[in-house]
Amino acid sequence: MQLGEKISSLSKVERVQMRLAKYSLLEHLAGLLFGMKLTSHGITVVSGGLPLPKVINRGGTITTENCQFYSGVRLEIGNNAEIRIGNGTYLNRNTVIVANRKVEIGNDCRISWDVIIMDSDQHEIPGKETGDKPVFIESNVWIGCRSIILKGVRIGTGAIVAAGSVVTKDVQPYTVVGGVPAKVIFQYQAGRTTTT
Repeated sequence: MQLGEKISSLSKVERVQMRLAKYSLLEHLAGLLFGMKLTSHGITVVSGGLPLPKVINRGGTITTENCQFYSGVRLEIGNNAEIRIGNGTYLNRNTVIVANRKVEIGNDCRISWDVIIMDSDQHEIPGKETGDKPVFIESNVWIGCRSIILKGVRIGTGAIVAAGSVVTKDVQPYTVVGGVPAKVIFQYQAGRTTTT
């Protein structure tokens, strides 16, 4: 029997007991308070104490599934913009997401502390056309601490972004990138690693 099948066969009481064994009642209560600031959400857990996560919403929608947010997380969303965060994803301390158009994060992503994800330049650049471009982070992605994900980027399933990277271009699935700007370090292909 698979883990998912075992969990789905548990009673509601057993599921609650399992969650309380993993996360404290205080983390769940903080998650309920934080969840009230979201458009819709699954089971939300807030860990790490103060400062609690913050939402600055100027008229967009924020949809999350069962997620964990750590202290200092900030979600900023513009008018008619969208933030979507998938099941099992966590955002670690002081991570900031800025969405003027759309930021979508898949399932089971691990986003480390001090990460910035933004779909906008936030201001005009003299002599250069600017605009908002959506950011898509597919499932099972790891993003290392103090990385920056810039507008218009898609990070493929299973990719890993090394700590301190600035991602300015798409990252293919099962690829490890690092540096400023981020470049391919190696790729996973059919169960083996290919070094570049």
